[in-house]
Amino acid sequence: MKNNYALIMAGGIGSRFWPISRTAHPKQFIDILGTGKTLIQQTFERFRNIVPQENIFILTNEIYADLVLEQIPDMDRSRILCEPVMRNTAPCIAYGCHKIQKLNPDAAIVVAPSDHLILNNEEFIRCINKSLKTASENDCLITLGIKPSRPDTGYGYIQYNTKKIDDDFYKVKTFTEKPNIELARTFVQSGDFLWNAGIFVWSVKNILHSFKKHLPEINDIFNEGATVYNTDKEKDFIQTAFTQCTNISIDYGVMEKAENVYVLPSEFGWSDLGTWASVYELADKDYVGNAVIPSEKVIMYDSSNCMVNVPEGKVVVLQGLHDFIVVEDNNTLMICPRDREQEIKQVVADVKQRFGVDFI
Repeated sequence: MKNNYALIMAGGIGSRFWPISRTAHPKQFIDILGTGKTLIQQTFERFRNIVPQENIFILTNEIYADLVLEQIPDMDRSRILCEPVMRNTAPCIAYGCHKIQKLNPDAAIVVAPSDHLILNNEEFIRCINKSLKTASENDCLITLGIKPSRPDTGYGYIQYNTKKIDDDFYKVKTFTEKPNIELARTFVQSGDFLWNAGIFVWSVKNILHSFKKHLPEINDIFNEGATVYNTDKEKDFIQTAFTQCTNISIDYGVMEKAENVYVLPSEFGWSDLGTWASVYELADKDYVGNAVIPSEKVIMYDSSNCMVNVPEGKVVVLQGLHDFIVVEDNNTLMICPRDREQEIKQVVADVKQRFGVDFI
């Protein structure tokens, strides 16, 4: 277990959850389902059951370092790896893996987002432990795939074939970005496609070999820091290193190109909580389909299938409203039809243009 490490990615800005998720306080730091714990707190606690706490690192933007410490007070600041600029997932993962390699060249690493929901923690832990063992013993990069319950256009898909290692890990055939609905239906009906959960497991040796082969420029940038990782010179080096990196995802930069990628088909109650629709699906609802978080002072007349998220203590009365999202936070109220929530990103852009960054 001492060779197992976790990298938790917590640098996104969660713009699809505006106005609750803001640049200054994005969704990973919010209790979006009203559970009493924020998403990053839940993620951290989950990984404490898998790897030693001192082997958990959090990758985030430097503007969120204090928020991380505030929400996870027993997290050592030296294990919060700060990106000075946003460069997508490949550079931050390269940074984390190079740093861990200097600490332990025999490390096996799980990389996971901080803002996903896992309903079955026991099964999740089983899948990650199995993957860490397989990744340590084989020349492979592992990704976790979720057995699809519906033809969803909001997820990427992983196609796999029959070649296996350790009985449960299948060779990945193709990665596909978010498909249209017709293609999504075909994928689900075929039976050999899984949702891409964005959770990866590998040995530090194998992932750095893949970076060297498929993203040599990024690998070289972080390899130059070999003598400063885990010293007081690391921060200054990283400030320069990130500005030299291209903006590229680990999926596109490495996983789609590598020949040794395997997937573990999994079922542990996963959702990426990517949209208000996904929150609505998971939230408790009344007998006419209204999901209200929190619900103490909301009164609804002749209203159904609404997603309502308003500040605690605020009295809200809704009448004759059906299939709407009603969200208030940060001096902003948004009311929009549930079937048009994909337009929220454009709304955010318009608000920024008309009223400035204070509302974003």
